[in-house]
Amino acid sequence: MTGSVPPFYREVYDIVCPNQEHVDQDLFVEILVKSSLPRSTVIQIWEAVDNKQGYLNRNGLYKALALTALAQQGKNINEKLLESFSGQELPRPSLGDLSDLRAAGVRIRREKSPNILGFSYDELVALDSIKVELLPEKKGLILKHVEYEVTSQRYKSTTLRRYNDFLAFHELLLMRFPYRCIPRLPPKKMMGANREFIEQRRKSLRRYLNLIAHHPQMHDDKLVQFFLSFSGSDVQHKIREAFRGIPDEFMTSNLASRAKELVPMDTQTQIGNSKEHIKMLFNSLSKLKDITERMVLRSTSYASDMLQFGRELSAMSNDSTPVSSWATGSNSTWSHLKKGFKHLSVEYAALGDKASQEAANEEDTVVEKISFLLDLIVSYRDLCDRHEKGVLQDHQRAVQKMGQYKKKKMSATVQSSETMAVEQLEQKILEQEGQIANMENRNYYSLHCLQMETQLIHANLDILYDILSSMAQVQSKSHSELCKVWEAIGPIVDNIRDDTNTSSSNRNSTSPTNNNKIIL
Repeated sequence: MTGSVPPFYREVYDIVCPNQEHVDQDLFVEILVKSSLPRSTVIQIWEAVDNKQGYLNRNGLYKALALTALAQQGKNINEKLLESFSGQELPRPSLGDLSDLRAAGVRIRREKSPNILGFSYDELVALDSIKVELLPEKKGLILKHVEYEVTSQRYKSTTLRRYNDFLAFHELLLMRFPYRCIPRLPPKKMMGANREFIEQRRKSLRRYLNLIAHHPQMHDDKLVQFFLSFSGSDVQHKIREAFRGIPDEFMTSNLASRAKELVPMDTQTQIGNSKEHIKMLFNSLSKLKDITERMVLRSTSYASDMLQFGRELSAMSNDSTPVSSWATGSNSTWSHLKKGFKHLSVEYAALGDKASQEAANEEDTVVEKISFLLDLIVSYRDLCDRHEKGVLQDHQRAVQKMGQYKKKKMSATVQSSETMAVEQLEQKILEQEGQIANMENRNYYSLHCLQMETQLIHANLDILYDILSSMAQVQSKSHSELCKVWEAIGPIVDNIRDDTNTSSSNRNSTSPTNNNKIIL
């Protein structure tokens, strides 16, 4: 290939080979699907540039892109055509939107590496963004009920949901994805739910939906799509009706049949190590959350104190109580102070507002992000419990039952029991063997999912960068703004003092001297 390579070629290579890897035939075909060329022509291009190694390097892909452009112009596939571009820029093929190409490349690489999560933290966050807002309470016949406005960026939908809708969705989600990290729902409080409880539950439901919407396996499932986009009434009954008897992920996954080969040999060691690491993370993050919540409380308390301080200054500035001449001999000092207090009360109110904003920012960014990560970690611990108490115990019980059938068969055979009884036991043993095989597959699939969910936890640990960055920004901005207000307060106080001293000097200069005193 003697022609010069256009920037478009490099852009395509960087998209499909971000780690400088080779391009195999599956990925190659997926790339050229966007060219609208017949599949037979695409295979012809592959055969023309493939060096019988089963993959293309960078130069091979560039040749293929040039031949694609020529084929789109109606020319026959021939590598010798490229020789005519000596000293010229190679032609640019039409491949449609490159963002679609990027998505296809990512999908194929993930399919070829089922033991690798294949998602960065930024990619997980980009899957969707869910907002949950509180709507005004509506009165029912007996009790008030709360509605939430749920907005999904992915599905471009806004729907209304009640807590019972979330409850129905959660039950189905556990049935559909028993081997994945399903976050806990916040508790339902029947009576006496105050504003603080309702607000905390709103935030918890928002975290709940975003954890699901950021999950590689769950985010585009039909059940999740229904909950985020269905706009009809009676959601809790409609969703149960639509997904009653929904098969779990194991039944629909193309990895289920080969789950055993996906699980590493040292599984138990890795599970033990992961659980210990998760335990450490949970303990440390719980303490960090406690600390940041205390920071929010301190900022809130500081804001309240400053506002109260300003109100008291304002009250003194409006004081109309007559001042006795016994106290000062003149009302001038107090009148100057009152004028100054009026200006100062505004500044102290500003201190209160800025501290309140700091508390809100700390709550919405730092505390909420720590809570998000903690919710994910708790869901992982719940998953480990489900694995140990669910599929693993089911498998152990099935093996024990098999042993009992075999003992009964041996006993019946030794005792020369009826042929019918022995045949029935043999049939039960065969059925039990089938159940055990299925449970073994489920156990391996559960272990595979546990491995992937461990990777999911570690991918989400990047949120710690966001937490530290947000904390630094909030504190830096808040302290800077508070500092400016305090710096402005100093000159105001100095001006009050200067005005008072000037007034006092003027009084002294006009007062009678001792020479004017009458001596009796």
